[in-house]
Amino acid sequence: MAARSVTVFVCVSCRDDGDADARPGALLLDALRARLDERNIDMAVEPVECLAVCKRPATVAFAGAGKWTYVIGDLDRGAHIDELIDSAQSFAATDNGIVAWKDRPECFKKGVVSRTPPLP
Repeated sequence: MAARSVTVFVCVSCRDDGDADARPGALLLDALRARLDERNIDMAVEPVECLAVCKRPATVAFAGAGKWTYVIGDLDRGAHIDELIDSAQSFAATDNGIVAWKDRPECFKKGVVSRTPPLP
């Protein structure tokens, strides 16, 4: 299954500037898992303590064996969940992890923080 060739790492550490107790990534993680269940999609989703993109929460990384890794920030759990899932599925469907610009949902186009090559 293509969706299993991607792991979505969700940073759960960053805090909301307006609310010191709010953790946008933790809320995104919960919303993402719920929406994957609703859409009946089997995709690996893992929380991580820090992706070092604290100024752009919520932040995720798409990773897969032999693939480039993308870090994507500025995600909103209400507005971007389906786009995030579609982006992860597009990533999973590639051989090398590189998703063509025209095939990226808006949050993927605007939110890319970095792209890291796979290990040799």
